[in-house]
Amino acid sequence: MLYALHDLTAASMYPARVWAEAASGVLRDQPGPAPLTWASRAAVAWSDVAVDLIRPRGKPAWDIRQHRGSEHPLHEEVALDLPFVRLLHFKPGKPGPRVLLVAPMSGHHATLLRGTVQDLLDAGHDVYVTDWRDARLVPLHAGDFDLAGYVETLILFMRHLGPDTHVMAVCQPAPVLVAAVSLMASRQDPAQPRSMTLMGGPVDTRAAPTAVTKLAAQHPIEWFERHLVTTVPFWYAGAFRRVYPGFLQLAAFISMNSDRHVEAHRRMFDHLVQGDAESAAAHRKFYDEYLAVMDVPANYYLQTVETFFQTHALPRGVMHVRGERVETEAVFRTAIMTVEGELDDISAPGQTLAAQTMCSGVPSERRVQYVQPGVGHYGIFNGRRWRTEILPRIAVFMAAA
Repeated sequence: MLYALHDLTAASMYPARVWAEAASGVLRDQPGPAPLTWASRAAVAWSDVAVDLIRPRGKPAWDIRQHRGSEHPLHEEVALDLPFVRLLHFKPGKPGPRVLLVAPMSGHHATLLRGTVQDLLDAGHDVYVTDWRDARLVPLHAGDFDLAGYVETLILFMRHLGPDTHVMAVCQPAPVLVAAVSLMASRQDPAQPRSMTLMGGPVDTRAAPTAVTKLAAQHPIEWFERHLVTTVPFWYAGAFRRVYPGFLQLAAFISMNSDRHVEAHRRMFDHLVQGDAESAAAHRKFYDEYLAVMDVPANYYLQTVETFFQTHALPRGVMHVRGERVETEAVFRTAIMTVEGELDDISAPGQTLAAQTMCSGVPSERRVQYVQPGVGHYGIFNGRRWRTEILPRIAVFMAAA
C-alpha cells in the first residue's frame, strides 16, 4: 500500500510538470527583440526549479572518462554479474594498483561514487566497483539477499581479484568489509587483500552517536520492519519482493538537512534569474544523482540496523556469518587505514576509527588513521579536498602496503 501510494502521488505530479515545462517554454519564446524582464526571468526560473523538483530520476549513467575533463568515455567492463550486483571494471591506460571500491548499498545508486572512481583512475589506479542493482528490479526467483550474502559477495569479489588487491569501503559497507576481511584472515585465505581503507563508515556507532544512531536505538527492530519495509508492486520486475524503499531513505536524508536543501534550491533560482547557467547546471548535476534512489532488500536492511546500530555485534566480537564467528583480531596481513571527516554528521569521527582497535593483530607500522578538517560526510570521498588531501594520502598508504 505504501509503495502504491508513493507511485500514485508521483504520477499525479505529471500534469504539474508538463504545465511548468510549457510555461518555461512560452516565457522564453516571447516575440520581439526585447530581452526578458526581471519578472519574466523570475517566472522562467520558478518553472525550471519546479520541473527540477518533481521530475522522476532513473539510475544515472557512470559516464567515466579517460581522464577528468576528457571527451572520450572509458569503457566499463562487467567482471562478474550476480543477481543483486555487478562488479564493474574501469581499466586505466596503463596498469596501476588494483582497487576494489565497495559502494554503499543504502538507498543511493553506486554512481554516487562517480567522482571517486574518476579520481582514482586519474591517479593511476585499476578500479573495480560494486554496482548494486535496484532491488525492485530483481525478480523474486533470484532469491533473497541478506547481510551474510553481502559479506560473502565481498569475499567472492576479493578472491576473484586476488591478493594484490587494495579494498576501499565508503560509508555503509565499512563494517561489512571488516567482517569479510576478518573471515578471510581467520580462514587463512590466500586472497586476503593487501590493504583495507575504511572511509566514514559505522564500524562502531557507540563511539560517536549521531541522529542516525539515535533513531536506530529508539525503536526495536520490529518497528523498522512494520513502518519501513514494504512490498514491491506487481508492475515492477521485482514484484512482491520485500524492500526498504529508496524514497523512504531519501526522505530521511532530506529531513536531516532540510534547511540546506531549501537554500540550495533558492540559490538555483537566483542563478537562473541572473543568467548563471553554469552554476545552475552544477546544481542539477548534483541533485540528479542525489534524488536518484534505489530499493534495498528488506532482510539485508533489517539485519544491518540490528547488527551494526542496535546490538553492535561486530565491535563486541559476537557477530556471526552463517554460524562462523567474525574474529576481527585475526586480521594481520592486511594493512588498515581509516578516514573520517571532521564535520561528518552521518558517521561521526570515532565510528570508523574503532576499526583500528578491533583489528588488533595488524602491526602498528601497517596502520594509518586520518581525520580531514573542514569536511562533512560527502567531502570524504568527493570534491576538492578529497582529490588534493585525502586521495594522495591513500595512494601513499597503498604503495607502502
